[in-house]
Amino acid sequence: MSTELTFHILLALAVVVVCGHLLGRLLAAVGQPPVIGEVVSGILLGPSLVGRIAPGVEAYLFPDLARPALGVVAQIGVVLYMFAVGLEFDAGSLRKRAAPFIFISQASIAVPFVLGLGLATLIYPELSQPGVPFLAFGMFMGIAMSITAFPVLARILTDRGLARTHLGVAALTCAAVDDVTAWCLLAVVVGVARATLGSAFVAIVLTVAFIAIMFLVVRPIVARLLARGGAKPSADTVTWTLAGLLISALVAEQIGIHAIFGAFLFGAIIPAHSPIAHRLSVERTPVVTILFLPAFFALTGLRTQIGLVSSWQDWGVCLLVIALAIAGKFGGTFLAARLMKMDGRFAAQLGILMNTRGLMELIVLNVGLDLGVISPALFTMMVLMALVTTAMTAPVLEWFKPQRQAADLKSA
Repeated sequence: MSTELTFHILLALAVVVVCGHLLGRLLAAVGQPPVIGEVVSGILLGPSLVGRIAPGVEAYLFPDLARPALGVVAQIGVVLYMFAVGLEFDAGSLRKRAAPFIFISQASIAVPFVLGLGLATLIYPELSQPGVPFLAFGMFMGIAMSITAFPVLARILTDRGLARTHLGVAALTCAAVDDVTAWCLLAVVVGVARATLGSAFVAIVLTVAFIAIMFLVVRPIVARLLARGGAKPSADTVTWTLAGLLISALVAEQIGIHAIFGAFLFGAIIPAHSPIAHRLSVERTPVVTILFLPAFFALTGLRTQIGLVSSWQDWGVCLLVIALAIAGKFGGTFLAARLMKMDGRFAAQLGILMNTRGLMELIVLNVGLDLGVISPALFTMMVLMALVTTAMTAPVLEWFKPQRQAADLKSA
């Protein structure tokens, strides 16, 4: 790596971390998750603002030669963060609650997926890339409308002390199943886009097998090994845990469902209250949340060009995307929860939380843009949709004021 490249990588990271942190703190003062500030910071630093008024500054801060390396840093950050989220996900508490939540999760995908597919029929001629088959474009729009941002949702629940309540576990369970399903569907889209549909179905079968092996085979082995480590995890325990994380992420990447799910799964099979889980939890890994993860949000912002959404027709499509995304996700979740005989207030709270997008949505959108399935203009519209639906989650949830003590899992 040349000295010039190293300099630009470090400079870009410094700018991203400082700007993202400052804007994140500003928005946190009004109850927004830091991810909003970090993504908006990336948008402002990119072609939408700095690139428009001072293109030389943007080119100097984020030169083309440095962006691939920044992409690697960003991917590492996402993988480590998802592992830390998995550590805080108490899989054992889901055994008696899994069936209704799986039903709710699938309904929360099906309704927005159908709406996204319908929207695709209207915007396909103008906003798809040349040569992309409608099947790939339509399915991608359905998936992009169906995503729930698992990590951002976890952050919102943790910040409000709801992560281990009945509502928190329900939301995290639905979001986890939701995103695994969405990634399996995304594998089909990738196969269609690359004309390798058969391999996509193989990836789905391998995904199911991978999840089963992790929970039924690997989890008991890991639990026994960690039980021998005592109350304070040694350096060897930490090393082998991180090695397992990387291997799990690598297997998931090879299957085709993205490394972050392998990272999350490995975190989820580690006992939630074990010493190693406590040592490597989100709160104890600030280097991930402060340094690595903002790089991903910044790179997404750099690829977002607000100027591409210029005419009133474009903004009309953007507003329609946002409206259908909200209606589909909230409506599908709420109706399914009511069918499962859940209280109306609880169903509404769950629908609000499931409407959170953010990190997972941004990952999917970047995949679609890289594959050439969606145009840069549609990418920008979908990023705006992700920001709006994520930003509205916390304030709308406050209207319902979830009762954390009454719903606590320990008293359930």
